[in-house]
Amino acid sequence: MSGVQILALLGGLVGLGAAIGATVSNEWRVTSRASSVITATWVLQGLWNNCAGNALGALHCRPHHTLLKLDGYVQACRGLMVAAVCLGFFGSVFALVGMKCTTIGGTDKSKARLACCGGVHFILSGLCSLSACSLYAHRITAEFFDPVSMSQKYELGAALFVGWAGALLCLAGGGTLFFSSVGSCTDRRPQSRYVYRGAGTRSRVTSSATRGPPRPAGQRPPHPRGSSSSGTKNFDKSLYV
Repeated sequence: MSGVQILALLGGLVGLGAAIGATVSNEWRVTSRASSVITATWVLQGLWNNCAGNALGALHCRPHHTLLKLDGYVQACRGLMVAAVCLGFFGSVFALVGMKCTTIGGTDKSKARLACCGGVHFILSGLCSLSACSLYAHRITAEFFDPVSMSQKYELGAALFVGWAGALLCLAGGGTLFFSSVGSCTDRRPQSRYVYRGAGTRSRVTSSATRGPPRPAGQRPPHPRGSSSSGTKNFDKSLYV
């Protein structure tokens, strides 16, 4: 079980790294070479910068100086990717503490709950990243196949594919981590308790040991010493009186 949790954590961490790389990348969309006459230069656009490059290797980037004039889908993708990174970070912390191979986190049940919480965070991180990349890709394809639009045509950038791959890894890692720990969270079997009975048990054992072996059925207990003779004398004296 701990090996499955380690693989799930590694998948979530790789997915988190892919989400971070896609967030800071400038290649969310690139100019289409099919509709451009000049192919020696191209334009790259990301969530934070606009870049222009040429065949000589020069690349010049300019950040988005405005926030309110940005398109709504760009702002939505920004928020979703930032949320994906934050959720993935907290999911990594919860999963690391809740794994069975670590010595922190408290009891097994509390560690299982932390692991389940980490899996849920990874799943939410993957959903946020998947939604952001899909929304951005939908906008690119809608503008590309729009026959009325006369603006520059763009194609899908490499950051979208990185974001999709990271989202799938987060979903797979989070789901594996959740389902591998949810059984321990809902386990209601009574735990074994050790009761210390004190010196009473020892005294009972000692008294039973001093009694000697058990007597066979029908055998009378032996009389104490001197009791038989004194009893006989008292009986004889009562007869003579």
